[in-house]
Amino acid sequence: MIELRTPSELEEMRAAGRFVAEVLHTLQQETKVGTNLLEIDARAHEMIRARGAESCYIDYAPSFGSGPFGYVICTSVNEAVLHGRPKDYTLQDGDLLTLDFAVSVDGWVSDSAVSFVVGTPREEDLRLIRATEEALEAGIAEAYAGKRLGDISHAIGEVAKAYGYPVNVEYGGHGVGRTMHEFPPVPNRGRAKRGPVLEPGLVIAVEPWFNATTNKLTKDTDGWTLLGADGSRGAHSEHTIAITEGEPIIFTDRSFLEA
Repeated sequence: MIELRTPSELEEMRAAGRFVAEVLHTLQQETKVGTNLLEIDARAHEMIRARGAESCYIDYAPSFGSGPFGYVICTSVNEAVLHGRPKDYTLQDGDLLTLDFAVSVDGWVSDSAVSFVVGTPREEDLRLIRATEEALEAGIAEAYAGKRLGDISHAIGEVAKAYGYPVNVEYGGHGVGRTMHEFPPVPNRGRAKRGPVLEPGLVIAVEPWFNATTNKLTKDTDGWTLLGADGSRGAHSEHTIAITEGEPIIFTDRSFLEA
């Protein structure tokens, strides 16, 4: 069932979005060549405790994972693109890192992801990141009342197509509310003017992610981390947004921190 939030509930959800944005911004600023993935998780855990928030990941144990996740942030490196379980790995110059973070604040969840290169970037990695960011912008540009869910998916897929990146539809965006994963699913490819009508109060995570040369995934031995099947690198951009009577609310927008 798709749940719609009242205007007052949407206002309550802003706090979680802002906190997620602040954490991702802080972690991106602090992550350098030589940073260990476990240090990133520990820092995120520290900020969660200080805020009195609740992790959506640490006890998360869905059917597609191997037991509880056990950490508070996903850290996906290079060919890893989703659900990267933190491990004892020290980041090297040129690593492509995705941080994916979701928490509950006062009972409301926000979910967001950012990809960036640690140290010296390769142009092909910057292009891949840029594609996910442009796809996210294109999807949000369709997030207006009266449009359909397929319009968002179609917009994302068209950006991937323009860049020449294949699209996986096993994993994508989703509804967000009291829990991290709610209805409806938001695929990263779809047909325009199809699917549920977007109504005010709908809150969704829009999350385009692409591997450079494959739409197939394999699972790492940790039982969680998803890798591009051909070893090509992956990038992922995500915001939690709300449909309103006017402009969509981007709860996890970081632009106010990056200015």
